[in-house]
Amino acid sequence: MEQAPELSVVVPLYNEEGIVDELCARVLEACRGLGVPFEVLIVNDGSEDGTLAKLIAQAEAHPEVRVIDLMRNFGHMAALAAGLERAQGRAVVVMDGDLQDPPELIPQLVEKWRAGAEVVYAVRSSRQEGWLQRASTTLFYRVLAMATGRRIPQQAGTFGLMDRRVVEALNGMPERSRYFAGLRAWAGGRQELVPYDRPARASGQSRVGFLGLLRLSRTALLSFSTVPLRVSSLLALLTSAALLSVGLVATIEKLFTSLAIPGWASTMVMIGTVGGVQSLVLFILCEYVAVIFEELKQRPLYVVRGEYGAGDADRSCRDSEAGPP
Repeated sequence: MEQAPELSVVVPLYNEEGIVDELCARVLEACRGLGVPFEVLIVNDGSEDGTLAKLIAQAEAHPEVRVIDLMRNFGHMAALAAGLERAQGRAVVVMDGDLQDPPELIPQLVEKWRAGAEVVYAVRSSRQEGWLQRASTTLFYRVLAMATGRRIPQQAGTFGLMDRRVVEALNGMPERSRYFAGLRAWAGGRQELVPYDRPARASGQSRVGFLGLLRLSRTALLSFSTVPLRVSSLLALLTSAALLSVGLVATIEKLFTSLAIPGWASTMVMIGTVGGVQSLVLFILCEYVAVIFEELKQRPLYVVRGEYGAGDADRSCRDSEAGPP
Protein backbone atom coordinates (compact mmCIF):
# COMPACT_ATOMS: atom_id res chain seq x y z
CA MET A 1 0.00 0.00 0.00
CA GLU A 2 1.39 3.37 -1.03
CA GLN A 3 2.46 5.49 1.92
CA ALA A 4 0.54 8.75 2.38
CA PRO A 5 2.68 11.87 1.87
CA GLU A 6 3.91 13.76 4.90
CA LEU A 7 4.40 16.89 2.84
CA SER A 8 2.60 18.41 -0.16
CA VAL A 9 3.94 21.29 -2.24
CA VAL A 10 1.34 23.21 -4.29
CA VAL A 11 2.56 25.41 -7.15
CA PRO A 12 0.28 27.29 -9.60
CA LEU A 13 1.83 27.96 -13.02
CA TYR A 14 0.83 30.07 -15.99
CA ASN A 15 3.01 30.34 -19.11
CA GLU A 16 6.28 29.43 -17.40
CA GLU A 17 7.72 26.86 -19.83
CA GLY A 18 11.17 28.42 -19.54
CA ILE A 19 11.61 27.50 -15.88
CA VAL A 20 9.54 24.31 -15.46
CA ASP A 21 12.56 21.98 -15.46
CA GLU A 22 14.56 24.11 -12.99
CA LEU A 23 11.53 24.59 -10.76
CA CYS A 24 10.81 20.87 -10.53
CA ALA A 25 14.47 19.98 -9.99
CA ARG A 26 14.88 22.45 -7.12
CA VAL A 27 11.58 21.55 -5.43
CA LEU A 28 12.32 17.83 -5.67
CA GLU A 29 15.83 18.28 -4.30
CA ALA A 30 14.59 20.36 -1.37
CA CYS A 31 11.88 17.84 -0.49
CA ARG A 32 14.02 14.73 -0.89
CA GLY A 33 16.47 16.12 1.64
CA LEU A 34 13.74 15.91 4.30
CA GLY A 35 13.64 12.12 4.14
CA VAL A 36 9.81 11.89 4.28
CA PRO A 37 7.17 10.88 1.71
CA PHE A 38 6.07 13.92 -0.27
CA GLU A 39 4.15 15.02 -3.35
CA VAL A 40 4.45 18.02 -5.65
CA LEU A 41 1.17 19.26 -7.12
CA ILE A 42 1.64 21.70 -9.97
CA VAL A 43 -1.50 23.42 -11.24
CA ASN A 44 -1.36 24.45 -14.89
CA ASP A 45 -3.67 27.46 -14.92
CA GLY A 46 -4.60 27.37 -18.62
CA SER A 47 -1.08 28.04 -19.95
CA GLU A 48 -0.91 28.89 -23.65
CA ASP A 49 2.73 27.96 -24.21
CA GLY A 50 4.56 24.67 -23.73
CA THR A 51 4.19 24.61 -19.93
CA LEU A 52 1.77 21.67 -19.86
CA ALA A 53 3.89 19.45 -22.10
CA LYS A 54 6.92 20.04 -19.89
CA LEU A 55 4.91 19.37 -16.75
CA ILE A 56 3.60 16.08 -18.12
CA ALA A 57 7.18 15.06 -18.92
CA GLN A 58 8.17 15.85 -15.33
CA ALA A 59 5.24 13.81 -13.98
CA GLU A 60 6.28 10.85 -16.15
CA ALA A 61 9.88 11.10 -14.95
CA HIS A 62 9.17 11.65 -11.24
CA PRO A 63 6.42 9.75 -9.38
CA GLU A 64 6.21 12.49 -6.74
CA VAL A 65 5.00 15.05 -9.31
CA ARG A 66 1.30 15.42 -10.07
CA VAL A 67 -0.06 17.89 -12.61
CA ILE A 68 -3.53 19.43 -12.42
CA ASP A 69 -4.51 20.94 -15.77
CA LEU A 70 -7.28 23.53 -15.57
CA MET A 71 -9.62 24.00 -18.52
CA ARG A 72 -8.65 27.66 -18.91
CA ASN A 73 -6.94 30.44 -17.01
CA PHE A 74 -9.06 30.82 -13.86
CA GLY A 75 -6.55 32.96 -11.99
CA HIS A 76 -4.00 32.50 -9.25
CA MET A 77 -6.45 32.13 -6.35
CA ALA A 78 -8.55 29.49 -8.12
CA ALA A 79 -5.43 27.56 -9.14
CA LEU A 80 -4.27 27.56 -5.53
CA ALA A 81 -7.66 26.25 -4.43
CA ALA A 82 -7.46 23.43 -6.99
CA GLY A 83 -4.08 22.36 -5.59
CA LEU A 84 -5.14 22.61 -1.95
CA GLU A 85 -8.24 20.51 -2.61
CA ARG A 86 -6.04 17.66 -3.85
CA ALA A 87 -3.10 17.98 -1.46
CA GLN A 88 -2.88 14.99 0.88
CA GLY A 89 0.09 15.89 3.08
CA ARG A 90 -0.05 16.53 6.81
CA ALA A 91 1.75 19.77 5.99
CA VAL A 92 1.20 21.76 2.78
CA VAL A 93 3.62 24.30 1.30
CA VAL A 94 2.21 26.81 -1.19
CA MET A 95 4.50 28.83 -3.41
CA ASP A 96 4.58 30.76 -6.68
CA GLY A 97 6.22 29.12 -9.65
CA ASP A 98 8.43 31.96 -10.90
CA LEU A 99 11.32 30.96 -8.56
CA GLN A 100 11.06 34.21 -6.62
CA ASP A 101 9.91 31.90 -3.84
CA PRO A 102 13.09 29.82 -3.39
CA PRO A 103 12.31 26.09 -2.92
CA GLU A 104 15.45 25.79 -0.79
CA LEU A 105 13.47 27.46 2.01
CA ILE A 106 11.07 24.51 2.30
CA PRO A 107 13.18 22.63 4.93
CA GLN A 108 13.10 25.70 7.21
CA LEU A 109 9.32 25.93 6.89
CA VAL A 110 8.98 22.23 7.74
CA GLU A 111 11.29 22.63 10.73
CA LYS A 112 9.04 25.35 12.18
CA TRP A 113 6.01 23.12 11.59
CA ARG A 114 7.63 20.18 13.35
CA ALA A 115 8.30 22.50 16.30
CA GLY A 116 4.57 23.12 16.65
CA ALA A 117 3.66 25.93 14.24
CA GLU A 118 0.42 25.51 12.30
CA VAL A 119 1.06 28.37 9.86
CA VAL A 120 4.58 29.34 8.79
CA TYR A 121 4.94 32.55 6.77
CA ALA A 122 7.89 33.10 4.47
CA VAL A 123 8.43 36.85 4.92
CA ARG A 124 10.39 38.90 2.40
CA SER A 125 13.13 40.78 4.21
CA SER A 126 14.34 42.28 0.92
CA ARG A 127 12.94 42.51 -2.60
CA GLN A 128 14.42 43.07 -6.05
CA GLU A 129 11.46 44.98 -7.53
CA GLY A 130 11.52 48.70 -8.29
CA TRP A 131 10.85 51.31 -5.62
CA LEU A 132 7.30 51.97 -6.86
CA GLN A 133 6.22 48.35 -6.50
CA ARG A 134 7.92 48.05 -3.10
CA ALA A 135 6.19 51.20 -1.85
CA SER A 136 2.84 50.08 -3.30
CA THR A 137 3.15 46.68 -1.64
CA THR A 138 3.95 48.22 1.75
CA LEU A 139 0.97 50.60 1.44
CA PHE A 140 -1.26 47.69 0.42
CA TYR A 141 -0.45 45.65 3.53
CA ARG A 142 -1.00 48.61 5.84
CA VAL A 143 -4.36 49.53 4.31
CA LEU A 144 -5.42 45.88 4.34
CA ALA A 145 -4.55 45.49 8.02
CA MET A 146 -6.64 48.55 8.89
CA ALA A 147 -9.56 47.51 6.67
CA THR A 148 -9.81 43.86 7.64
CA GLY A 149 -8.69 43.88 11.26
CA ARG A 150 -6.66 40.72 10.54
CA ARG A 151 -3.01 40.37 11.48
CA ILE A 152 -1.34 39.54 8.19
CA PRO A 153 2.45 39.91 8.41
CA GLN A 154 3.75 42.59 6.09
CA GLN A 155 5.69 41.24 3.10
CA ALA A 156 4.15 37.77 3.55
CA GLY A 157 2.74 36.65 0.22
CA THR A 158 1.60 33.23 -0.92
CA PHE A 159 4.79 31.40 0.07
CA GLY A 160 4.40 29.50 3.31
CA LEU A 161 3.36 26.27 5.03
CA MET A 162 0.05 25.23 6.57
CA ASP A 163 -0.85 22.37 8.83
CA ARG A 164 -3.50 19.93 7.59
CA ARG A 165 -6.10 21.45 9.94
CA VAL A 166 -5.62 24.89 8.41
CA VAL A 167 -5.78 23.44 4.89
CA GLU A 168 -9.06 21.70 5.71
CA ALA A 169 -10.43 24.99 7.04
CA LEU A 170 -9.55 26.76 3.77
CA ASN A 171 -10.99 23.92 1.69
CA GLY A 172 -14.25 24.27 3.60
CA MET A 173 -14.64 27.94 2.75
CA PRO A 174 -17.15 28.29 -0.11
CA GLU A 175 -16.47 31.84 -1.28
CA ARG A 176 -15.40 32.43 -4.86
CA SER A 177 -13.63 35.80 -4.64
CA ARG A 178 -10.65 34.75 -2.58
CA TYR A 179 -7.71 36.54 -1.07
CA PHE A 180 -5.54 33.64 0.03
CA ALA A 181 -3.36 35.47 2.57
CA GLY A 182 -6.45 36.89 4.25
CA LEU A 183 -8.23 33.53 4.45
CA ARG A 184 -5.09 31.90 5.82
CA ALA A 185 -4.82 34.57 8.51
CA TRP A 186 -8.53 34.22 9.32
CA ALA A 187 -8.10 30.47 9.93
CA GLY A 188 -5.66 31.30 12.73
CA GLY A 189 -3.43 28.76 14.45
CA ARG A 190 0.05 29.02 15.94
CA GLN A 191 2.13 31.12 13.56
CA GLU A 192 5.85 31.52 12.88
CA LEU A 193 7.89 33.63 10.46
CA VAL A 194 10.85 32.66 8.29
CA PRO A 195 12.58 35.68 6.66
CA TYR A 196 14.24 35.39 3.27
CA ASP A 197 15.68 37.60 0.54
CA ARG A 198 13.32 37.58 -2.42
CA PRO A 199 15.29 37.24 -5.69
CA ALA A 200 14.32 38.59 -9.08
CA ARG A 201 12.30 36.45 -11.47
CA ALA A 202 14.25 33.65 -13.10
CA SER A 203 12.90 34.60 -16.54
CA GLY A 204 10.38 36.89 -18.20
CA GLN A 205 8.47 39.77 -16.68
CA SER A 206 6.25 39.81 -13.63
CA ARG A 207 2.60 39.18 -14.45
CA VAL A 208 1.45 41.14 -11.42
CA GLY A 209 2.94 44.62 -11.71
CA PHE A 210 1.21 47.76 -10.46
CA LEU A 211 -2.13 47.05 -12.15
CA GLY A 212 -2.05 43.50 -10.85
CA LEU A 213 -1.45 44.83 -7.35
CA LEU A 214 -4.47 47.10 -7.74
CA ARG A 215 -6.61 44.12 -8.78
CA LEU A 216 -5.30 42.15 -5.80
CA SER A 217 -6.09 45.08 -3.52
CA ARG A 218 -9.62 45.24 -4.89
CA THR A 219 -10.12 41.50 -4.33
CA ALA A 220 -8.66 41.66 -0.83
CA LEU A 221 -10.76 44.62 0.27
CA LEU A 222 -14.04 43.76 -1.43
CA SER A 223 -13.99 40.00 -0.90
CA PHE A 224 -12.43 39.90 2.55
CA SER A 225 -13.61 43.10 4.16
CA THR A 226 -16.93 44.89 4.53
CA VAL A 227 -15.16 48.15 5.42
CA PRO A 228 -15.81 49.83 2.01
CA LEU A 229 -19.49 48.90 2.30
CA ARG A 230 -19.65 50.07 5.89
CA VAL A 231 -18.04 53.40 4.91
CA SER A 232 -20.66 53.83 2.19
CA SER A 233 -23.34 53.00 4.73
CA LEU A 234 -21.98 55.60 7.18
CA LEU A 235 -21.80 58.28 4.47
CA ALA A 236 -25.41 57.53 3.50
CA LEU A 237 -26.50 57.83 7.13
CA LEU A 238 -24.65 61.13 7.61
CA THR A 239 -26.07 62.48 4.35
CA SER A 240 -29.56 61.47 5.47
CA ALA A 241 -29.11 63.32 8.77
CA ALA A 242 -27.76 66.43 7.02
CA LEU A 243 -30.55 66.59 4.45
CA LEU A 244 -33.28 66.05 7.02
CA SER A 245 -31.68 68.80 9.13
CA VAL A 246 -31.85 71.17 6.15
CA GLY A 247 -35.57 70.48 5.82
CA LEU A 248 -36.11 70.99 9.55
CA VAL A 249 -34.20 74.32 9.54
CA ALA A 250 -36.20 75.54 6.55
CA THR A 251 -39.47 74.66 8.33
CA ILE A 252 -38.41 76.46 11.52
CA GLU A 253 -37.41 79.60 9.60
CA LYS A 254 -40.73 79.61 7.77
CA LEU A 255 -42.86 79.19 10.87
CA PHE A 256 -40.99 81.22 13.48
CA THR A 257 -38.93 83.88 11.64
CA SER A 258 -39.31 86.40 8.87
CA LEU A 259 -36.04 85.36 7.22
CA ALA A 260 -37.48 82.77 4.87
CA ILE A 261 -37.40 83.62 1.17
CA PRO A 262 -40.78 82.99 -0.51
CA GLY A 263 -40.83 79.50 -1.98
CA TRP A 264 -37.48 78.62 -0.43
CA ALA A 265 -38.85 76.75 2.58
CA SER A 266 -41.12 74.42 0.63
CA THR A 267 -38.33 73.67 -1.85
CA MET A 268 -35.75 72.92 0.83
CA VAL A 269 -38.19 70.83 2.88
CA MET A 270 -38.98 68.75 -0.19
CA ILE A 271 -35.30 68.33 -1.12
CA GLY A 272 -34.25 67.60 2.44
CA THR A 273 -37.05 65.10 3.09
CA VAL A 274 -36.75 63.21 -0.20
CA GLY A 275 -32.94 63.22 -0.12
CA GLY A 276 -32.86 62.22 3.54
CA VAL A 277 -35.26 59.32 3.02
CA GLN A 278 -33.33 58.13 -0.04
CA SER A 279 -30.04 58.24 1.85
CA LEU A 280 -31.60 56.43 4.80
CA VAL A 281 -32.90 53.71 2.48
CA LEU A 282 -29.42 53.47 0.93
CA PHE A 283 -27.96 53.04 4.40
CA ILE A 284 -30.35 50.19 5.17
CA LEU A 285 -29.64 48.55 1.81
CA CYS A 286 -25.88 48.74 2.42
CA GLU A 287 -26.36 46.97 5.75
CA TYR A 288 -28.38 44.19 4.13
CA VAL A 289 -25.87 43.85 1.29
CA ALA A 290 -23.09 43.51 3.87
CA VAL A 291 -24.91 40.55 5.41
CA ILE A 292 -25.62 38.98 2.01
CA PHE A 293 -21.98 39.53 1.05
CA GLU A 294 -20.87 37.40 3.99
CA GLU A 295 -23.33 34.59 3.22
CA LEU A 296 -23.62 34.02 -0.53
CA LYS A 297 -20.47 32.89 -2.37
CA GLN A 298 -21.30 29.55 -3.94
CA ARG A 299 -20.10 29.28 -7.57
CA PRO A 300 -17.37 26.70 -8.34
CA LEU A 301 -13.85 28.12 -8.31
CA TYR A 302 -12.38 26.08 -11.14
CA VAL A 303 -12.86 23.28 -13.65
CA VAL A 304 -10.24 20.54 -14.10
CA ARG A 305 -9.59 19.03 -17.52
CA GLY A 306 -7.42 16.15 -16.28
CA GLU A 307 -4.62 15.06 -13.97
CA TYR A 308 -1.28 13.44 -14.75
CA GLY A 309 1.16 11.56 -12.59
CA ALA A 310 0.99 8.74 -10.07
CA GLY A 311 -2.43 7.06 -9.99
CA ASP A 312 -3.81 8.51 -13.23
CA ALA A 313 -6.24 5.64 -13.63
CA ASP A 314 -7.66 6.05 -10.13
CA ARG A 315 -8.29 9.73 -10.71
CA SER A 316 -9.66 9.52 -14.24
CA CYS A 317 -13.21 9.78 -12.92
CA ARG A 318 -12.39 13.30 -11.69
CA ASP A 319 -11.64 14.68 -15.14
CA SER A 320 -13.67 17.82 -15.82
CA GLU A 321 -14.45 18.02 -12.11
CA ALA A 322 -15.74 21.31 -10.78
CA GLY A 323 -14.35 22.95 -7.70
CA PRO A 324 -16.21 23.30 -4.43
CA PRO A 325 -19.54 25.11 -4.57
